[in-house]
Amino acid sequence: MSENLANIAYIGATILFILSLGGLANPESSRRGNFYGILGMSIAILATVMGPQITTVGFPLIIGSLVVGGAIGLYAARKIQMTQMPELVALMHSLVGLAAVLVGFASYVDTAIVLMGVEKSIHEVEIYIGTFIGAVTFSGSLIAFGKLSGKIGGRPLLLPARHGMNLVGLLTVIYFGVQFIAAPDSQTGLMPLMVMTVIALLFGVHMVMAIGGADMPVVVSMLNSYSGWAAAATGFMLSNDLLIVIGALVGASGGILSYIMCRAMNRNFFSVIAGGFGTASGATSASTGIQTEGEITSVSAAETADLLRSAKNVVIVPGYGMAVAQAQHTVYEMTKILRALGVNVRFGIHPVAGRMPGHMNVLLAEAKVPYDIVFEMDELNDDFPLVDVSIVIGANDIVNPAAEDDPASPIAGMPVLQVWKSKTSIVMKRSMASGYAGVENPLFFKENNRMLFGDAKRMLDEVLGCLKS
Repeated sequence: MSENLANIAYIGATILFILSLGGLANPESSRRGNFYGILGMSIAILATVMGPQITTVGFPLIIGSLVVGGAIGLYAARKIQMTQMPELVALMHSLVGLAAVLVGFASYVDTAIVLMGVEKSIHEVEIYIGTFIGAVTFSGSLIAFGKLSGKIGGRPLLLPARHGMNLVGLLTVIYFGVQFIAAPDSQTGLMPLMVMTVIALLFGVHMVMAIGGADMPVVVSMLNSYSGWAAAATGFMLSNDLLIVIGALVGASGGILSYIMCRAMNRNFFSVIAGGFGTASGATSASTGIQTEGEITSVSAAETADLLRSAKNVVIVPGYGMAVAQAQHTVYEMTKILRALGVNVRFGIHPVAGRMPGHMNVLLAEAKVPYDIVFEMDELNDDFPLVDVSIVIGANDIVNPAAEDDPASPIAGMPVLQVWKSKTSIVMKRSMASGYAGVENPLFFKENNRMLFGDAKRMLDEVLGCLKS
């Protein structure tokens, strides 16, 4: 393939990637957006492999790598459950960061690249920055994977003088960057590059370890942005225009998504990076304002079915508990029965429900829940006074009235789904333990609230059985 034809293919792939992002902005067009992304990536890979920069000597190695990588991706697509998507996404981000680090070192020691003067300095700046971003993304994503998969606790690790440590680390990176640019040859410059990489890896670990479990949706979108910028830096190092454009698209969209997530949690992006919010799952954290003491009213599966059957308007609020129990299909079976009875059933989705942006939307789409009955928080909150029954499945922090009523609460000001304004709210939980943020929920003690204790899948199966009978 000639260079001109490869460039035309790159332009076509870029257009498809832009269309893909546009399609993914809406659930109804997301399937089309995915198709555009797959088609664009296929064209990009083909144009790169068949391009003039690939020699016949390296062609078999590239084909072998594509086969191995494709086999791993196919295996992951078949074996990974939808509930494991957050940790899979974090792991994929780590691979992008690792690729940027490896490309950075390879570009620096490549004797075939001969540059002089300003061009040499610019190329070395690209290598240094790209390797730094890649190393932070790699180690930070691995820690995020550990937290999302439960291998690492959700409690933030807040070391003494951590901000000072970060500042010292940054100044050290800048110092070695100067040494790297000023190095007369690759042998001399390799040591500053290696030292910076180690510091960047430690910085990524420290940064994500300091972020509490409640902020993990923001972390996922933030690492998505980092991986995009790492890919763009790799494009600069390889002089690949398409990789630069793709990386910029992913980096910018990930940054915008992080901003949206922060707004949904009433959090400042820099305060998320600084850490400190969110404790280990199941921990308790007493609020200094509103009291969470009182009597709770439990309810059985049969009573829950009776309430749902007699209601005219029902709102279902899914959370991470539904994902863990893999109960989304049972929920949809309940929905179909209720709708057949003339009940207006809708789903209320909080932007940070689950462990990654859009987590609940993905699960509901897998269960074939119609898009037109799935609503975002802002579309639904004003309707709760007219709702007969709101049923909360494994969610906690996103329906916590302390966010509005208790100025001293750690989640004060965070927009939440106002399920307590319904005539009756039903919360499904295993126990009275606090949610992932470690903040107790006064909703459990309200007079119009009922608690349905037990495993979400088992209890929903019982409710479904009662509805069928």
